[in-house]
Amino acid sequence: METNIISDKAKIGKNVTFGSFCIIEEDVIIGDNTVIKSFVELRKGTIIGENCYIDSRVTSSGNCTVGNNVTIRYDSILARGLQIGDNTYISPKMMSNNLDTTMQQIGGANIGSDVFIGTNCVLQHGIEIGNNSILGSMSFVTKDVPEGEVWFGIPAKFQKKNG
Repeated sequence: METNIISDKAKIGKNVTFGSFCIIEEDVIIGDNTVIKSFVELRKGTIIGENCYIDSRVTSSGNCTVGNNVTIRYDSILARGLQIGDNTYISPKMMSNNLDTTMQQIGGANIGSDVFIGTNCVLQHGIEIGNNSILGSMSFVTKDVPEGEVWFGIPAKFQKKNG
């Protein structure tokens, strides 16, 4: 039995498919040809582009923007204010943060286009991830990552140019 809660104030594009037990709040926009799997929770003001794949148990705390042709794998957490560019792939269990150490909202990370983020990667608040960058699995990213670079580690550090 599919039991989804989808606000009548959400804007759902054409050919969008939903799994079971999803919560889609008001002012959420989902673009055409997007797949939303089961147990997905998209809070107020989340925008998902066209041709995206949002895997099971992805949660957005609201006011996030996801570009076109983006894949977000299971158990990922999108903190308020996170932005993701087009053609980006996010592996399972990525977590972003939007609070500083005093619990003040700084805003989520800004992830560029054509970025690959490895499994269990944590993104600190307010950082910029440049286009065509790669973040290795289990990395804790605390600084801006320039365009076209590969970073990994705890804390994540520059390793080499991408390509």
